[in-house]
Amino acid sequence: MSIDYTLDLRGESCPYPVIYTLETLQGMKKGELLQVIADCPAAFRNVPEEVVKHGYTLEKEPMKNGKELLFFIRA
Repeated sequence: MSIDYTLDLRGESCPYPVIYTLETLQGMKKGELLQVIADCPAAFRNVPEEVVKHGYTLEKEPMKNGKELLFFIRA
């Protein structure tokens, strides 16, 4: 899996991980892959719900790595 962009949102509280993720995806070309790293617990549910609602695809299920949350989203 080749990642085109990485968005590091550690330290950002919700709703900012969702807002910044959607803004980044809007600027990407269709088919590109975005990796999002967050540590806000609510993002584990909010980011996947919102990106799918806006027509993007989760390439993998969200993953937890300690306090870090990892998302792989296809634009």
